[in-house]
Amino acid sequence: MLAALIASAGAWAQQPRQSYPSMAPLSQYLITDRAAEIALARSAAPAAISDQATVLVLQSKGYVTASEGKNGFVCVVERSWMSPFDAPQFWNPKLRGPICFNPEAARSILPMTYKRTALVLAGQSREEIKKSIKDAFAAKQLPSLEPGAMSYMMSKQGYLDDQYGHWMSHLMFYTATNVDWGADQAGSPVMLNPQFHGAPEPINVLMIAAGKWSDGTASPSM
Repeated sequence: MLAALIASAGAWAQQPRQSYPSMAPLSQYLITDRAAEIALARSAAPAAISDQATVLVLQSKGYVTASEGKNGFVCVVERSWMSPFDAPQFWNPKLRGPICFNPEAARSILPMTYKRTALVLAGQSREEIKKSIKDAFAAKQLPSLEPGAMSYMMSKQGYLDDQYGHWMSHLMFYTATNVDWGADQAGSPVMLNPQFHGAPEPINVLMIAAGKWSDGTASPSM
């Protein structure tokens, strides 16, 4: 997600690689208006889904539940540290990635958001976080990927990257790293997101443009 949503790792090479070399003060990553963060999180998916979803907000000690849902989906605004570990904007405090996980992803992908965030708030460096995640998987402290895990990223209000802004509305599908969807092939609508890609999370993130924002208006296409 976030800066990871640019279609390939080659996009990183076009941007300054040391734009955000270290974490900014935590206050810059927080949203002081709780209602605004809830609304931004819900904008990740169409209202028929997000209105009944659980919503999380980020506070100084981690994510907390702001609204209990009924449909098993969980909507949250992810921050820059959910980008690939080699992303130049890994510490960009401006990044806001509204995402709404389906129940399978809420159980098996969202824990990675919790884990990375906890490590960030504990003061770990980018390299330390990566090692801690690798160790957590080795120790089976994070859940295995559930079949059918996917998420919505259809927010017109998100800010995913300094170069691309809110990019385009899309859906994300989580698979094992050995699954081949023909991503990034000529004419294929499927894109490979380098967010995890086995480095160290043993997961691929595959994306397909949705064509519309969550409010129903047209989104840019590929």
